[in-house]
Amino acid sequence: MISFSIMAIAFGVVFLAELPDKTALAGLMLGTRYRASYVFAGVAAAFAVHVALAIAVGSVLTLLPHRLVQAFVGVLFLIGAAVLLLKKDEGEEAVKAPADQSFWKVSGAGFMLILVAEFGDLTQIMTANLAARYDSPISVGVGAVLALWTVAGIGILGGRTLMKRVPLPLITKVAALVMLALAGFSLYEAVAG
Repeated sequence: MISFSIMAIAFGVVFLAELPDKTALAGLMLGTRYRASYVFAGVAAAFAVHVALAIAVGSVLTLLPHRLVQAFVGVLFLIGAAVLLLKKDEGEEAVKAPADQSFWKVSGAGFMLILVAEFGDLTQIMTANLAARYDSPISVGVGAVLALWTVAGIGILGGRTLMKRVPLPLITKVAALVMLALAGFSLYEAVAG
């Protein structure tokens, strides 16, 4: 059964964690050079693969004792918050663009770029944590995929405008605070539960 509240939590956490990430910049760069719909198709497919892997890992964690999982998830949320607060601003990285504008070349370039760049990324780890925390893999998966697709769309279509209006450090701090709150809640449940 799908829980809209869990979906909303997953969306919020993943959206805030992904927005300041290098992937939004990579999508922006590809989107300025190639047809946006082609870039988005490849990027969206790669994000769906990443979320499926994260959900599988998170679902395996639910087989462990509840207190142990809550402690583990809490520690990982703390690590995620620390990574967001301590990471240095990432400059725009060079993206190798496909030689032509065909759908398969452009979407394939977007797919491979995200598949490689996002493997083991903070948002993939956070998605696995959320899947373990809430034991509702479909709700977490839908929320995470929608968040990643939203960030990709923002990056491809209008990232520069958003980044000029909303300071990246503010987005990063809000994401870190949300993760700290989730860490505190998870650790409290591990100790009290």
